[in-house]
This record gives sequence, C-alpha cells and structure tokens, in this order.
Amino acid sequence: MDVAVAAVGLLALSPLLMVIGVLSAIFIGRPILFRQQRPGLGGEPFMLLKFRTMTDRKDSQGKLLGDEDRLTRLGLFLRSTSLDELPELWNVLLGDMSLVGPRPLLTSYLKVYTPEQMQRHEVRPGLTGLAQVSGRNAMSWEEKFECDIQYVRNHSMWLDLKILWQTFFLVLKRDGIAAEGHATMPLFSGTEQPAEGTERKAA
Repeated sequence: MDVAVAAVGLLALSPLLMVIGVLSAIFIGRPILFRQQRPGLGGEPFMLLKFRTMTDRKDSQGKLLGDEDRLTRLGLFLRSTSLDELPELWNVLLGDMSLVGPRPLLTSYLKVYTPEQMQRHEVRPGLTGLAQVSGRNAMSWEEKFECDIQYVRNHSMWLDLKILWQTFFLVLKRDGIAAEGHATMPLFSGTEQPAEGTERKAA
C-alpha cells in the first residue's frame, strides 16, 4: 500500500511539486531540495528528501544563523502545511520510509537515545505518525518518543488509517508547527536518567 500510494501521489501531485520547486528556487535559493542522512529501519541510514524551507544565511564569521533568521515566509508556509514533506513520497517509493511511522530524526540522536527510545527504529520511519497527530512540535521530546514507542508496540493497518485521517485535519488546522519559543524544534540532547537505586518520578 505504501508503494502504491506513493507512486500515485507523486504522479498526481507532480504539478504542485513543480510549482513549489520554482517558488523555492526564487525565494529560498538552490538547491530546492534538502537532503540529509537520517536513520531508518534498524537505524540504517538513508537519504531523506524535503523541500528547503531555510536560506543559507551566515554571520560575519561564516557560521549559519539560527533557524528563526533563516526560515523564510515561504518556508514557514511549507512547514505549517507540511508541503515541505511531499518529496518524502520518493523515500516511501524506494522503501526507506512508510506513510505512517515515527518521524526520521537526526543520526546524531542515536547515541543519546535510551534503550527504550531506540525501539522507535524497529519499524520504518513515516511521513506522519502518532506523535504528529498527538501534538506535533508542541510536545516535548520525551512525549514524542512515548508516542513513537506506543506506535511500535501497537501498530496495525487500522491504526495507520486512523493516523492518516487525523493527519489530514491536523494539516488543515496547522497546529503545533513549532515548539514554544522556537522557530522549529530545539535539538534533542538526551533524556536525563534517574540515579542508580532511584525511580523516575511520574510526570
């Protein structure tokens, strides 16, 4: 189903993809696609494709500016409507991703995940997932990972269809685009572990 939907989606959306590509080239710059290695099933890396939403603006020392300074109006619109994610249909077609699953995050996070959080890589990453329909970037990293693990343990065709249906309305509402006080989402630096002999307090 993933491959069939991705193939039909790429074909049907090709005019929209072309328009976004032209606008991105004009208002954001080239290349129009953002490419980055992300961990997939079993943590194996693959090349993620998205439309760029940020410029390459740098400070006087040649260092990239923060997300809030590089995110353009067009980029914000693409993010809020999830249109920047459409090229990932190619990743689904190639088998690197599924339509539904935990979102593929940075490879650098692999070394700071807890063993429980690593379970999110027991399934293919997805275009959308349980964490996205449960709060998107308005949630903390730990809350997102709890949703990911819940999905891994309980995923089914019916749950996938439910998440896809909820995603449609979430995109229309455009909620949870960014974490509070951030243009996007702060980097994940690891979950603080309880000291030996103590128990984690309930949230």
